[in-house]
Amino acid sequence: MNPVYLILLVAAVLITLVVLLRVFRVINTVACLALAVVLFLLGGLVAIKVSQIKVMMSAKWAFPPTPVTTAAATEQDWAPLLPAVGSVAAVQGVMVSAQLDGNVTQIAFTAGGAVKAGDLLIQQDVSSEQAQLAAAQAAAELARINRERSRGLLAKVAISQQQFDSDDATYKQAVAQAANIQATIDKKTIRAPFAGRLGVRLVNLGQTLKAGDGIVSLQSLSPVYADFYLPQQDLARIAAGMTVDVSTDAEPGHAAVGTITAINPDVDNATRNVRVEATVANADERLRPGMFVNAAVILPEKRKALVIPATSVLYAPYGDSVFVVERHAAADGTAATVVRQQFVRLGEKRGDFVAVASGLKPGEVVVTTGAFKLRNGAPVTIDNTLAPDAQLAPEPDDS
Repeated sequence: MNPVYLILLVAAVLITLVVLLRVFRVINTVACLALAVVLFLLGGLVAIKVSQIKVMMSAKWAFPPTPVTTAAATEQDWAPLLPAVGSVAAVQGVMVSAQLDGNVTQIAFTAGGAVKAGDLLIQQDVSSEQAQLAAAQAAAELARINRERSRGLLAKVAISQQQFDSDDATYKQAVAQAANIQATIDKKTIRAPFAGRLGVRLVNLGQTLKAGDGIVSLQSLSPVYADFYLPQQDLARIAAGMTVDVSTDAEPGHAAVGTITAINPDVDNATRNVRVEATVANADERLRPGMFVNAAVILPEKRKALVIPATSVLYAPYGDSVFVVERHAAADGTAATVVRQQFVRLGEKRGDFVAVASGLKPGEVVVTTGAFKLRNGAPVTIDNTLAPDAQLAPEPDDS
């Protein structure tokens, strides 16, 4: 019915009611007119709202289709993983410290810099030892000359064998004394025991060091060890040489690859876990000793997994779901693209993908972006020109 006709009908009914009330003297004329006006306005509003509701409920009215991107659920070969948490340890790492008491006369390294094996780090005061060394070397040279002279005299039977033995022992003692002083100088000349990267400097020029005082941390960062624990029931599934993926929360999206190099022969009595050590190349030095890491041992066997992009999933306390795209026939005979909300049970996640344990079939198309705007049965239009490129090993750009 036309809204105008509906309003006139309602108004006529209300005015008739008011006139009847006035005829039977229920209300006076002024109140009658006021009530008629109010009822006329209310009736008009009710008629307009009823007309609007009818239009909204008519088959001709509908929400505009929502643009979305989609992807098909596909089966992929995924190798089973044994996940674990662990920490990074240096293949070689030490706190370089003083071996003898002494005053620091030279600092030859830069904090945070890289050094080679044998590079000078700290020089302690060795002026006294150098003077003693010069005297010891002179005494050793004199003892050598006396021994050679005695050797010649012994050949001529001019001295006894006992005299030559005494001169020979004196020479050896003088050489040992010089070597002892040289060893003291070497201990006060502190060098890098191996190649690596230095940490924060803990000493200052002129500082007097005691034996055992720390100087600087030296860590070899390429390669490094990733140590983690696995339950004893997984012991039969792992072996040396297996590949291990290592990642850290410090750099999301970056994963390093290593190999198992050692498995403890004993199992921890308290946790029943076995310690595993993997060697990671770490050429870019992103992994640092002591860092927490996620490790995953890649087993050689493979299995089929039904996977979809992780952006397809709507997570909720009552269950995870996706929107499946379907083609339905409309009332006018045309085909309409709509979505159906489907609850799913998820498996493990790898990169930009997540495995679906149940709820989907291979080949079903799911919405990958724009799902939060949808409802069950909503019409959609598919536009995959800007669809995100899901990858198993994503490498996001540096920000």
